[in-house]
Amino acid sequence: MSSYPSESEPPVGAAERGLTRSPGLRRRLLADAAARWVVTAGGLATIAAILAILTFIGIEVVPLWRAARVELASQFRLARELRLPALDASRSVLVGLAPGDVLDVVRAGDGKPLSALPIAALAGQSVAAATRVRDTLLLATDAGRLLAERVVFTPRASGEASAGVAPAAPDASLVDVGQWELGVAPRLLASSMPGDKGLVVLYATAEPGVQVFASVEKKNVFGAVQRREVRRTLAVPGDPTALVVNSAGTRAYVGTDGGELQFWNLADPEKPERVAAARTADGAAITALTYLIGDTSLVVGDAAGGVNVWFPVRDATQASGWRLQLVHPFDPHPQAVTALAASPRDRSFLSADASGQVVLRHATTNRDLAAPLAAGGPVAALVYAPKANGGLAIARSGEVSDWDISNPHPEVTFGSLFGKVWYDGYEAPAYVWQSTGGTDEFEPKLSLRPLIFGTIKGTSYALLFAVPLAVLAALYTSQFAHPSMRNVVKPIVEVMAALPSVVLGFLAGLWLAPAIEGHVPAVLAMFVVGPVGIVAACVAYKALPRELRGRVPGGLEVVLLVPVLIALCALSWALNGWVERLFFGGNFQQWLLNSAGLSFDQRNSLVVGFAMGFAVIPIIFTISEDALANVPRRLVSASVALGATAWQTAVRVVLPTASPGIFSAVMVGFGRAVGETMIVLMATGNTPIFDWNIFNGMRTLSANIAVEISEAPFGGTLYRVLFLAALLLFIATFVVNTVAEVVRQRLRRRYQEL
Repeated sequence: MSSYPSESEPPVGAAERGLTRSPGLRRRLLADAAARWVVTAGGLATIAAILAILTFIGIEVVPLWRAARVELASQFRLARELRLPALDASRSVLVGLAPGDVLDVVRAGDGKPLSALPIAALAGQSVAAATRVRDTLLLATDAGRLLAERVVFTPRASGEASAGVAPAAPDASLVDVGQWELGVAPRLLASSMPGDKGLVVLYATAEPGVQVFASVEKKNVFGAVQRREVRRTLAVPGDPTALVVNSAGTRAYVGTDGGELQFWNLADPEKPERVAAARTADGAAITALTYLIGDTSLVVGDAAGGVNVWFPVRDATQASGWRLQLVHPFDPHPQAVTALAASPRDRSFLSADASGQVVLRHATTNRDLAAPLAAGGPVAALVYAPKANGGLAIARSGEVSDWDISNPHPEVTFGSLFGKVWYDGYEAPAYVWQSTGGTDEFEPKLSLRPLIFGTIKGTSYALLFAVPLAVLAALYTSQFAHPSMRNVVKPIVEVMAALPSVVLGFLAGLWLAPAIEGHVPAVLAMFVVGPVGIVAACVAYKALPRELRGRVPGGLEVVLLVPVLIALCALSWALNGWVERLFFGGNFQQWLLNSAGLSFDQRNSLVVGFAMGFAVIPIIFTISEDALANVPRRLVSASVALGATAWQTAVRVVLPTASPGIFSAVMVGFGRAVGETMIVLMATGNTPIFDWNIFNGMRTLSANIAVEISEAPFGGTLYRVLFLAALLLFIATFVVNTVAEVVRQRLRRRYQEL
């Protein structure tokens, strides 16, 4: 009987016939379609999640590269000249010394006079010279008296501001905080008021040199305050034109009309010491000096328009042990520098010249943060707002320019993150990561190079330990081991991958590191005793009669090496003292320091290599073993049939054929090691240094994120730099995986025809 449909019955497709005749097949097809959609949706969701993470990281990183924003908030003209101007914290009140020796208080924004505060302590004397120390005015009179008047701002209780109505400006008042007798009217004045030393004053008169006046207050054993005054003269060649003293009153700089910059040590006011001297380019007269925050870096402006940052560095060739170093030269102004103002929050500063040009700069990154600003004529004074959110320039004509400054990340540039930077007090430019310090004056050091280097270092040592063991173990297990052993070894190694990294880090930091510290010669000896002993054991085994060797099933011979390996490790451990005395003079750590100049840290790269290698071995082993086991048996049989030994077959046939899979295993292990956090965090000293020394620690990008993120202020520079580090990790992993996939595909095409 024909199986073809009759003419009266329309032909039916095979798929339709199957669906109508087999409900089970229909369910399977529907299940396959549903699974396909679920897998597709899962893949798309994974891609979307990765893109969302990248977007979030990008949102946090992009603001690092935004330029500073400087906008003119207002311009107004003062009714009369103001010297030593200052702004309150809210930038609503401008205070300065006005003609008639009174303190004028005007409203910032429009210059409206608010009050004029007479200085009662003057008692009819006139001000010959003046300076400012934070919120205190130091006034030297023509009668040789020195007065200290503190400016106090008291907010007014005016309620909330309504639309178009500004809140009331704070009230300003003066508090007399001290009087001293200089005995002469100075023409230049600089001072500091350290809390436990009273007062340190530098002043210049018509006489040669610079005078030092120090008033030191100390409490005796009975609690009574004793004041001691010191007067000394500093021998300064030329005519002093600028003076500055640090806040502690221990360091002073003097600039002269001949362009000489002198650095004096005033730690002992009775014995001032000239530490170092330098000279400006072309001997241009120094016109302005100011310390940057931290009182280490000094900004120097000169009559040729030069603006440079100097600080002292150690120099063994100098008698004092120090020299003045020009660290950050800036583009010069078109005319003589007339004023400088340093930021109270970071290492930014304003510089102005006689042409009315004002520039916002940053010392650490050695760059101009914004385009030059135009004031209303030659600038007489500059003010940086207390919260570093504004700047103010007062021209000699009395015109005031007030700018809003938004400069949240001035210390971040490509050069500061990846290049060498000359930081305060360093003898040379360096790569340094040190994000926080003990004070608000700390200079952030955010070079990512030590962290990238630490990541490469830790990963290299871990893979150096893990790759040979894992790949060779996989080769033995897949090609030589007895099936019963393979069925035991592989699951055990795979279970090792489930060990939490925090447990491995805990064991490495609290047990392995102290154990290795006292037995480094034993560990080094293991790399010699172990291979030699195992080879000797194998030779001895081969020398045994065939009858004895035949009692051990093929593929289980390695079990006999386990007690041998344990014995060799125990022997190396026992020989620790003997090896240390014979080769290292009885003290390995001291020998390492004396002979190689290398230090030894308890939690070092050797410990990290062992611990992280232990975490990476299961991944590399599992993937490599699968790749080796999946090599077609026909290739192995053909090789053996041609007379090759099992070892020759494994090395020359199986290993090359499985190389794409082995390469993938190594790359997966690399990614695991690069992203490892807890082991590195707990098993190393987390020191961000450039040193391949295996006995030193390091700090990796991932560990640094874990350490720093909890202390990073939200939205701050450190916070965003940590996100940049995370982005670098992502990019590195992506690039490595992409390259690995390309190489794997090429290797696969090369060997798939075998």
